[in-house]
Amino acid sequence: MVPSLLIVGGARSGKSRFAVERLSPDARIVFVATAEACDEDMAKRIARHRAERPQRWSTVEAPCDLVSRLRGLEDAYDGILVDCLTLWVSNLLLRGDRDDAILDEAEALAGLIGRRRSSFTLVSNEVGEGVHPETAMGLRFRDLLGGVNQRVAAVCTAVVLMVAGIPLTVKAPAVGA
Repeated sequence: MVPSLLIVGGARSGKSRFAVERLSPDARIVFVATAEACDEDMAKRIARHRAERPQRWSTVEAPCDLVSRLRGLEDAYDGILVDCLTLWVSNLLLRGDRDDAILDEAEALAGLIGRRRSSFTLVSNEVGEGVHPETAMGLRFRDLLGGVNQRVAAVCTAVVLMVAGIPLTVKAPAVGA
């Protein structure tokens, strides 16, 4: 079975670094970026992430249409690294997508991962352990991302929680898989 991994954790927990380091720099990898450089801080973050990954990897930008872009990449690469689901959900919310439409997209993503032909590594934030959001939009975002993470975690062969740069295995591949 082709492996799949969901890496979750808080901001600056080492999720992206861990995702990049676990993949072979010589494999045919595509980095699927969901971030958009809408401000100077995000532009710097994107540049830092770009510098941390092997130059020979391909990069595809998919801020909103993640599932359709992934369908077109399945057979062309050994591994697909999606960074990150958090920004993808945020982008869909800001675009005005309804909650049920976002969760339907998460189901489609889970279906794609479940039938994987390429190795999948996905990065997402764990936002449910922090401060209770003050705004209705903050609550909506937290709840939607939690639902997306649950759908993806259910189909991934492994789940790792990053805490202070330390990977903690939450779900490991089944024995004999």
